[in-house]
This record gives sequence, C-alpha cells and structure tokens, in this order.
Amino acid sequence: MKQALWQAEDVLRSVRGSCLHEQAWKANGVSIDSRTVQKGDLFIALQGPLHDGHDHVAAAFEAGAVAALVSRQPSNAMPDAPLLFVDDTFLALHELGRAGRARATGKIIAVTGSVGKTSTKEMLRVALSAVGHTYANPGSFNNHWGVPLSLACLPPDADFGVFEMGMNHAGELADLSLLVRPDIAIITTIEAVHLEFFASTEAIADAKAEIFQGMKENGTVILNRDNAHFARLQSAAKARGIKNILSFSQKKGDAVLVDCALTAEGSAVNATIDGYNIHYSIGAPGMHLVQNSLAALLAASIASGKADECAMALSHYKPPKGRGVSQKISLGERGTFTLIDESYNASPASVRAALRVLGNIIPARAGKRLLVLGDMRELGETSPSLHAELTPAIMDAKIDSVFCCGEMMQYLYNALPQNLRGGYADDSAALAPLVTASIQPDDVISVKGSNSIRLSLVIDALKALDTSTHQKIAS
Repeated sequence: MKQALWQAEDVLRSVRGSCLHEQAWKANGVSIDSRTVQKGDLFIALQGPLHDGHDHVAAAFEAGAVAALVSRQPSNAMPDAPLLFVDDTFLALHELGRAGRARATGKIIAVTGSVGKTSTKEMLRVALSAVGHTYANPGSFNNHWGVPLSLACLPPDADFGVFEMGMNHAGELADLSLLVRPDIAIITTIEAVHLEFFASTEAIADAKAEIFQGMKENGTVILNRDNAHFARLQSAAKARGIKNILSFSQKKGDAVLVDCALTAEGSAVNATIDGYNIHYSIGAPGMHLVQNSLAALLAASIASGKADECAMALSHYKPPKGRGVSQKISLGERGTFTLIDESYNASPASVRAALRVLGNIIPARAGKRLLVLGDMRELGETSPSLHAELTPAIMDAKIDSVFCCGEMMQYLYNALPQNLRGGYADDSAALAPLVTASIQPDDVISVKGSNSIRLSLVIDALKALDTSTHQKIAS
C-alpha cells in the first residue's frame, strides 16, 4: 500500500497549528487550488490579491480534500469539517515545505537560469526516472508559492527531487534556495531577461548566484562554460565555500558536446559526460535542448552514477505544453500544416532559439515558414531595441512571413523588410484571424510570446482549423 504523504499530527507539528477536535486523517497530496484538488489532498487556503482560498474551502471538501489549513473559520465549511488553524497560511505553506525537505532522504537538484529552466528540469525528470523514484515540481511551480508547495508534495522516499527555481527580483532565489537546500545546483545560462528590474546582465548573474546560498560546501554546482558570465558565477560559488564546480560546454568542461545531428523531430547527440563518451537522442528538436541536455545529464550522473541509463531515457523527452510542442493540423483534402506551440513565454534568447528550430525545418512542397510573435515582457527601457534587433535572426532562419502583436513587437514589425510583414494587430485576439486566413497546406508556423500576451488565442484558432477534430465531434 502506498505510504501517505502527510498525517494529521505531522502537519500540525510542522506548521505549529491547532484544531478544534482530534484529527487522524492522512493526505496523499497538497493543493492550494480548489479547482485541481484530488481526492485525499490537504487544501491550504491562501489569501491573494484577487482571491481568498477561504471562500473555496467547501468546494475543496466537495472535490475530496481530507482537511483544510486555514487562518480563520470559513463561512462555507461544515461545523465538523477537519480544519487546521494557523496565523498565516502562506507562512504555514513554507513551513510545510521546509518540513518536506527536512525529511527527504534522496538527492535534491535545483535548476535556475535566464532560459532553459523548465526543459532542463523536465530532462532531469525523464533521465532520473529511469534509475530511481523521481519527483519534480509540476509545470512552472518555481516561485515563492510554487517551490514550497512542491517541497510539501515531495515523497519522503524519493531517490531524487528536482526543483525549478525562478525569479525576477534580487533576493527571491536566496529565499528559495534556503528552502530547497540543493545538493546539486544548475544555472543554465544568463541572458537579457527581466531587465525591467535589473540594471545589467551582471546584476542578473548575481541574482541567479543566490541559488548557492542554501548549499553546503560539499554540494555540486554546474555552470555553462560558454556563457559570458561563467567566471562571475564560478567566483560566487567559490565565495560560498563550494569546491565542486563543474561545467558543460560545446568546447571543454565536464560535459562536452562532441557532435550532434539536428532534425525536425529531435537530435542525435555524441557527448562526453562526466568522463564517459555517450551517444543518445533527444525526443524534441533544437540546439538549445542539446545544450540543456549536457547540464541535465551531468547532474544526473553526479546524482545517480548511471550516466548511460539516464542518457538513453532522453529519447522519451517531450517538451512541456507551450514550450515547443509540435503537431500536425489537418486541412482535410488540402493536406496538413505543422504548428509549433511556443506560446508560454519569450525572451530575446528563447526567441532566437525558436527561430533556429524553425529555420532547421524544411517545409514540404510549396509550404512556407511562418512566425507569430507577441511582446517579450519585463525588458525595461531597452525593450524597443531588443524587439527590433530580432530582425537579423529572422532573416537568418529564412522566415517567409511574420505576424506580430503587442506594443513592443510593433518595433520589430516596422524594422522588417516589407516582404516579410504578414500582419500586425494590437492584441492576440485581433491577430488570430489574420494568421488563420494566411495558413496554407505544408506551412510550418511557430507561435511565441510572453504568456501575458495570450498567444494561446492564436494557438486555439489554428487548432480550430483541424478538420480531423471536426469529424470526431460530428461522429
């Protein structure tokens, strides 16, 4: 029988809570969203700027929650409902996460970086799952509530725990690192993101180096030797007393790319990982994924000692939703087109990576390469120039037509040659019909922008063209 994740007395002790009557429930999970509560979950009622979880306690119990952690009596809960009372549920979430980390016996790996965090974390999940019980935080649960929630959900008997950690202000990663206390920490790369909140990329590197603060001296740091800030990060790790500083690179280091073959479906890689020459494949395209795989496999090798088995598992890696998922869309008797969904997020570096993937795809017959871009957010005063400066990369990728939306993307649109301008709109809802009207059989279209631009509306409009879906609904 599967061991319960939490028992009532352990939660009470961890969060220093109280209850009105004795409780003996067991929880199999922890949730802060009543809409996603699973049967057997502990529900934590957080109070945010827009929603108060206390208003949804009854819904959580209806969905199967075994108990709720609250800071006051919810008006919609039954009088005998199993409630645990604390002064502050947000602080209690952190305390439960801290307790989850304290009882963990496996190796804990943390991943941060300007780009590539989620793909590296997911590669580690796939690789380490081949050799042991592995837990990784879901989706992008990488912030001040996502990380403690993920720690609270960490099975105590997991062999490996993998945690993505993000930030857009100085000081945030330090707090998360002290919670996670990683045995191994990866910084994928440092790029021009969040410049609205940082004066320079050097300042971004210093903020990313905060991941070292929760580490012991015998921990292992893995850095990108090809990044301009490698020496700065290396010095920061040494200043924390960390001696095991490893690197991944396309030239030299502890994980080195020897060569690779890039295709539209994935990559075949030959690399030296922790002293072993390994051939493996990645089940998704892109040179950026090849580089991230070096970091992931180096960490997996250090954590498990089984580099070969971990590498072989990467053929099963698939990109998460909105981060490069590719699918064929049927246009009936006319044929199909290929949709690449990159709509979750965007930065100058990640847009260039997506362009390299699109440029590496050769459309069939008369098909064209189409690109849909929405604003890249949090770039500060440099935002107009950083958008316009994407033009050479678009030209290099041999894009046939570009569609843009958002105030900042208008700077790029105006910088493009006239023959590449497919259409511009103020927002994604207005852009969607321009894109769908232009799509033709055999086209390959990539859609990318910051999540708040809601390019998912364009994705949904393109998917709505799928005649095979219409046939299934009709039948």
